[in-house]
Amino acid sequence: MSRNYREQLDWVPLSGYLLRKAGVQFDAVRLDGRGARLVADCLEGMTDGEPGPVVHRVNGRRSMYFLLPPGSTYRRPWPAVAVRFNGEAGRISYVPVPALEGDTWPLTWRFPPTEPGRFVHPLLLRSAVVALLLNRPGALGDG
Repeated sequence: MSRNYREQLDWVPLSGYLLRKAGVQFDAVRLDGRGARLVADCLEGMTDGEPGPVVHRVNGRRSMYFLLPPGSTYRRPWPAVAVRFNGEAGRISYVPVPALEGDTWPLTWRFPPTEPGRFVHPLLLRSAVVALLLNRPGALGDG
């Protein structure tokens, strides 16, 4: 990775992981369990393997944080299964962000950032959530 590229991704820590304030460099949507995997797989297929950055928490709820452009989740309706993290007035939220390499357990990149300013497309993500999680009985089960 070039130094210039690395400098433009200053929100990604050099080692371990950090909490980043949502709404500054990105907004995020968290999905949990099997539903998160279904949506990530769908986005991977729709985008030729590069849907934008997605952080995977490998323990607990096995959540995935889909990173979207800043301001893209504010004042927009999302299904209840999608937890939004943004810079909404009166609300502060943080998103865990792992380093690109090294020990970052329990976080890893399902899809790492590929270039500065490239994020998950909000409409693609919302459409996948609605199609896969709201219209399929049992899709939200753990496992």
